[in-house]
Amino acid sequence: MVIVLLLVIAFFAYRSARFGTVENATTILVAAAPFALIALGQTLVILTGGIDLSVGSVIALSSMSAALVAKATPGQIWIPVLVAVLVGLAAGSVNGFVVSVMKVPPFITTLGMLTLASGLAYVVGNGAPINGLPTEFGAIANTKFLGLTIPVILMIVGIVGLGLVMRRTAFGMRVYAVGGNPLAARIAGVKTGRVLFSVYAISGALAGLSGVMLASRVITGSPTLGQGYELDAIAAVVIGGASLLGGRGTVWGTALGLLLIQTLNNGLDILTVPAYWQDVIKGVLIVSAVAVDVWAAKRRR
Repeated sequence: MVIVLLLVIAFFAYRSARFGTVENATTILVAAAPFALIALGQTLVILTGGIDLSVGSVIALSSMSAALVAKATPGQIWIPVLVAVLVGLAAGSVNGFVVSVMKVPPFITTLGMLTLASGLAYVVGNGAPINGLPTEFGAIANTKFLGLTIPVILMIVGIVGLGLVMRRTAFGMRVYAVGGNPLAARIAGVKTGRVLFSVYAISGALAGLSGVMLASRVITGSPTLGQGYELDAIAAVVIGGASLLGGRGTVWGTALGLLLIQTLNNGLDILTVPAYWQDVIKGVLIVSAVAVDVWAAKRRR
């Protein structure tokens, strides 16, 4: 994937001088930041052998909740952020409880939450976006530090921090164990229910944080914000080398897959490739990545 990414960068840089600029690289990072947060949560879920289809709708619900609170409490930047994270955490906790305690398959559980959170997002705004937010709300995502916006900084901290957690801590080892062989993990003393609950809760909280960042960027709350984002997040994880069967994958791989997708999106936009062809290209890339993963697994066996 590193070679593929370098080839993609070289191709777009050759086709367009505008692609290889520092400003465009910054644009790619800014676009990748909200996806990175939900892709990191998705990585944990997929490592346990599950999937979270609800993150896009949780983004919408969190952004609407944050916008509503921001409008009611002008000047208090931290309150909308806290509300968005708590809303996402609540949605993720419900997913985690249903999957770990009620033993409902993750696909069905998160599909139900996708519909539920999407409906609640419209309920919060009475069926319409929330506009007229205070200018301070835009500072959440548009403030720069050392030349980088807050979402980009959060992306970098999240990738490095979660990467170290997954490689260096007992929690990371348990996540891999549950995804690799749940029965063996249970026999070894791993509380699989707690691990499953925690990864869905973390995924929801990160989706909530992504929601408030996206809403702050455009200074509005929209019930359609985040629509389809779960697909790009899953694609980034799979392209990064994670197995949908669980137990294999890395945070660094997810970061690489995310960067590849965002570089493709950016380069294709610069070359004015129609959006529907962009979807075709991404679809082929996802299927190819999974096919290579299956082929590699068969060779190992």
